[in-house]
Amino acid sequence: MSYYKHHIFFCLNQRSKGDACCADHAAQAGFDHCKQTVKAAGLAGVGGVRVNKAGCLDRCAGGPVAVVYPDETWYTFVDNTDIDEIVESHLKQGKPVERLRLPPDVGR
Repeated sequence: MSYYKHHIFFCLNQRSKGDACCADHAAQAGFDHCKQTVKAAGLAGVGGVRVNKAGCLDRCAGGPVAVVYPDETWYTFVDNTDIDEIVESHLKQGKPVERLRLPPDVGR
């Protein structure tokens, strides 16, 4: 058994020179909301969910971006409602949110 059931990483990278980046699309707010929601749902901690900050995940064109491991499920999101759906459906029930999945061809 893994130490955590799920690990969700949020790209919080800030690029200079006007290049596309997750930080320009409220990634920090999404991270903060996810962390609070996971904790409030009792999912945080050993055997549960760990919410982490990440540097560039190299999928800038789809930003903001988060990825859930070990499921290797990549997401984009717009607001807290999307984060709530990821927490409830994927992190709590184990069902990925298809409408928020980042297409595999989206890169930098």
